[in-house]
Amino acid sequence: MTTPASLAAALAAILGEGSARGPSGAMTQDYAAGETSAAVNLSAYLTTRMPATHAAVARALDEALAALPGFLPASLLDAGCGPGTASWAAAARFTSLAAITQLDNDPRFLDVARELAAASDSAALRNATRIKADLRHLPELQADLTIAAYTLAELPEAEAAAIAAALWARTTTLLLIVEPGTPRGFARLREARQRLIADGAFIAAPCGHEVPCPITGSDWCHFKARLARSRAHMHAKGATVPFEDEPYGYLAAARIRPVPAGLRILTPPRHSKPAITLDLCAPRGRAALRIASRDRDPYKRAKKAQWGSVWSGETA
Repeated sequence: MTTPASLAAALAAILGEGSARGPSGAMTQDYAAGETSAAVNLSAYLTTRMPATHAAVARALDEALAALPGFLPASLLDAGCGPGTASWAAAARFTSLAAITQLDNDPRFLDVARELAAASDSAALRNATRIKADLRHLPELQADLTIAAYTLAELPEAEAAAIAAALWARTTTLLLIVEPGTPRGFARLREARQRLIADGAFIAAPCGHEVPCPITGSDWCHFKARLARSRAHMHAKGATVPFEDEPYGYLAAARIRPVPAGLRILTPPRHSKPAITLDLCAPRGRAALRIASRDRDPYKRAKKAQWGSVWSGETA
């Protein structure tokens, strides 16, 4: 996945020739340790984190939309918007958007979001309403689509369920929560999932059911979004590989029943000569499906199966 050309150009215009190599390394360590973005170096964030989180949000949004064909939101709430990452991902997928509200408690990010949006092809994004507010004190508003991307990570785990419920109350159709693909991120998503189901939500993705999550113990549900690195991104990280894999987790909750699509593949498929084994999230629990090479058609489809996609063939 590549960063959209208009967003890449807007980022380049803001960043100029500045180097974010030192701050980028420190910021990566801070995020891994669970720090918030309160004192983040903006140059480093825009160079490395925004492209990575955009790739993750775009992947998660595509998976959610696959379960809700025909969904055409007119309004978006980008909760904890940062520089407007989720707004860019949504605007690229929905020409139906007429109104975007970007909400964040950091005025620095709201200023950057406004500056970046000026370069967008989307009139809704260029004209977005920006509100300085805390997720604990959400304003009274409604949106067809609400996205909270890497937002719950800024809050204590104990608050994840309550914040998810507050966002749900302001959502008319689809709430998408995206978090870092870490045990902590998954713990927040699991708390949010339980609360949203209790509040009547259908889970559109990644799990296609509302039974208790089958992932327990020290394991966690996460996926990876591969993005192409820009030259500035590679320089900032001191990288030699032209791509990066961003680990992420997500939860899509809907007020309309999603289309049954199959079972989510939870880990990279395991290939061997006699068979391919898929690790699946099934309503009755996590299960391994072994597809023998002698079963030619299923085996052929299994060879193309990818981590994070849906298996719609034989079930476990």
